[in-house]
Amino acid sequence: MSSIARRKDAGHGLVFNIQRYSLHDGSGIRTLVFLSGCPLRCNWCCNPEGQTCAPRLGYDAEKCIGREACGDACRKACEDSAIDLAADDKVWINQGACTGCGECVVVCPPRALERFGDGMSVDEVLDAAEHDAPFFARSGGGITLSGGEPLVQAEFATRLLESAHDRGIDTALETSGCVPWSHLENACRHADQVFYDVKCMDPERHMEGTGLRNERILENLRRLRERFPELPVTVRTPVVPGFNDAPGEIRAICDFVAALPGTVRYEILPYHHFGESKYRKLGLTYPLPEVEPPSAEQMAVLQRIVDESGLSYA
Repeated sequence: MSSIARRKDAGHGLVFNIQRYSLHDGSGIRTLVFLSGCPLRCNWCCNPEGQTCAPRLGYDAEKCIGREACGDACRKACEDSAIDLAADDKVWINQGACTGCGECVVVCPPRALERFGDGMSVDEVLDAAEHDAPFFARSGGGITLSGGEPLVQAEFATRLLESAHDRGIDTALETSGCVPWSHLENACRHADQVFYDVKCMDPERHMEGTGLRNERILENLRRLRERFPELPVTVRTPVVPGFNDAPGEIRAICDFVAALPGTVRYEILPYHHFGESKYRKLGLTYPLPEVEPPSAEQMAVLQRIVDESGLSYA
């Protein structure tokens, strides 16, 4: 039985990565805690392993040394019959049958198998983060909850933020806003900074790119500024060619953000395909194989629009 299966109270959750020494996800040096689960399916998602609120098994075929070399250890360890051998004597994963228990990962000599998602308690997460406490103190850093969408695990995320404050750790939240308002409101009571994604303004276009419309996202952002007028909020837009890279798209977002109550910072981020290899590990097809990141010249044009709006991140 996996660790997450034994832990179902709000003091425990599923974490698929803890990344240290980040400089781009809040003030100072940050420890990023990635929580599993997301309601959106963005075509450009760079963390597909965090889309579902369940452990996922990844497989790197280039690392697999084959049955003859390892003695078929992974297949023997799998009680769910989710592992078989392909024609090249390497592993084939039936992702539909896999429960993410991780037993195969333990016995894989070349570490070709990897489990994304471990059950952790609030204290376990914060104990891991506090290894970086000296960096937090010197830089004004802290922890940042990311995902997936961290507020899919709303109670766990809120307890993490609250308990971090109890330990004197600065907190930041990265969110798509595509969650019930109560989840966002409760979490923001314990957040020192919020980073909020607005991907485009048109609901139908938003559905084409992410799988859902954006009315809840935009309304939650309005409510967030009204309910927490002093909370530092940065709105972010990933610039994805063919989806939202036209100047009119960015200008429309700027107009919306500028009309919000209080002070809101805004930044645009270029699309990248660094997560493409993760799709292969999960047996998935990358949705945007032909799309290249926007050029520096294109980003400069869009940045001028942001600068003219008075919303620049600085």
